[in-house]
Amino acid sequence: MHRFSEAGGTGIVLRFGWFYGPGAAHSEQLFALARRHLGLVLGPPESYVSSINVADAGAAVAAALQAPTGTFNIVDDQPLTKRQYADAIARAAGTGMWLRGPGRAALIFADQLTSLTRSLRVSNARFRAATGWAPRYPNAREGWIALQRRLDSRTTG
Repeated sequence: MHRFSEAGGTGIVLRFGWFYGPGAAHSEQLFALARRHLGLVLGPPESYVSSINVADAGAAVAAALQAPTGTFNIVDDQPLTKRQYADAIARAAGTGMWLRGPGRAALIFADQLTSLTRSLRVSNARFRAATGWAPRYPNAREGWIALQRRLDSRTTG
């Protein structure tokens, strides 16, 4: 990025949170598990996850065309704890969690799951200020409900 910018280009790096939303296979799989009362919490439940709806991520890429040189976080406005994230999926699925896993047990995989088990609480404020972009879904609670509506419309439509 630096060499590109020094040569006169606008070097931009976008760092995305956990993707979720329609068409993201892992999202639909997590949602299907939630409908079976199963929740997945990777890492300590009180640690944070910064996520981003796939449609919001696409809008951010388009907004980045007008951004200045820099590195930006592309995430929801409100990060959730991993427990809150799993609860958001369950709420959208209309179920309660009977079984959660693996929680802290995921830490035994050490470096193999580091990107999924660590706490990640970042802000999109710098990107918002630079571009005027704002996510349609300010948090995963709202984003997962939108996913539920989309999935239900596929089965009824």
